[in-house]
Amino acid sequence: MTGLLTARPLPARSKAFDLMFAGALFVSAGFLGLAYAQLGGVVGLAMVFPLIWRRTHPEAVFFAVSALAVLQWLANVQLQPGNIGLLVALYAISVYGDIRFSRIALGIGGLGVLMATSRYYASSDWREQLTIMVALGALVFGVWAIGERRRTRGLYVAQLEERAVQAERTRDRESKLAVSAERTRIAREIHDVVAHGLSIMIVQADGGLYAADQSPEAAKKALATIGDTGRASLTEMRKMLGLLKADEQNELDPNQPRPQPGVSSLPELIENVREAGLSVDYQVTGTPRDLPALLGLTAYRIVQEGLTNTLKHAGPGAQTSVSLDFGRDLLTVVVTDDGRGGGVAPSSEPGHGLVGMLQRASVSGGTVNAGPKAGGGYEVIAKLPYNLPNGGVA
Repeated sequence: MTGLLTARPLPARSKAFDLMFAGALFVSAGFLGLAYAQLGGVVGLAMVFPLIWRRTHPEAVFFAVSALAVLQWLANVQLQPGNIGLLVALYAISVYGDIRFSRIALGIGGLGVLMATSRYYASSDWREQLTIMVALGALVFGVWAIGERRRTRGLYVAQLEERAVQAERTRDRESKLAVSAERTRIAREIHDVVAHGLSIMIVQADGGLYAADQSPEAAKKALATIGDTGRASLTEMRKMLGLLKADEQNELDPNQPRPQPGVSSLPELIENVREAGLSVDYQVTGTPRDLPALLGLTAYRIVQEGLTNTLKHAGPGAQTSVSLDFGRDLLTVVVTDDGRGGGVAPSSEPGHGLVGMLQRASVSGGTVNAGPKAGGGYEVIAKLPYNLPNGGVA
């Protein structure tokens, strides 16, 4: 609750208007009252003067003007033009004052009607007194009701403005979160591209070094594969970095479609891995169907990461298989090999590639299980439902 002496902030233009308004009443009502009665005119001037602060201190102004009206009643001074200040103060407290003080002011206004009727119209018959009482009461209540309606409308407008500001803040916050998510996605894409390309290049470099003396043609082929893989990875990475660079000039739009690999790109990926020297068996079962871009990209990256891990850890001569099963409700992706790790030391913590697969599957509403197979080798099984978490359907 706002205190009686607590000033409301008010623009300079409004202060100037209040001063001019009170001054006009002071001149027109106050001096007019001086012409009829000296004491009444002084009281009338005193009732108009506080209206300068009617918006900054509405409660104090109303109670001050009401006290002067009681003094006028006790002194048996006739009603003066300055009594208009009572209605102005009542309107001000109903618009700008605390709502509880506003209701108290209405009660005081009703009591003032009874006091004025009993004192100033005592000589009239009861019918005339009743008519005057009803008229004055309607005037007091009407002024208060108009002010209360303006207060309610002002609060409604203030709520709308606050909601608009809150909606703008929420939009900005969601936009920043979307940009952050898009940056994270691009970073994950860059990791997948670089990790896969480097794995193929390392395998080819090791094979070319081994075959350099015995089979120069094989060494040349390995070098050609390294060059092709490096250029392809560099081109794709430049595209990803171009998106980040574009974000410095314009905000990323996660809803804007971007060309991304999908299930249809898997044969080309597997062929590149085969050229790197890894034997890969690729099978598709079930009835293939069009997949959302996110789901197709998730399946592609899971296969890419599985093959990258095979190149890194399965060892030479490992047999690898990739299978896609288009079931009724979900797509099952399986990447398996029979290697023994190629001498790579096991780690108790999951690598970035596995974490990336888990995150991608989670975004698509699916699951990923990865681990060693019984009898040797490694297996990755991903189950990706067609029904997306946000309600979209493939």
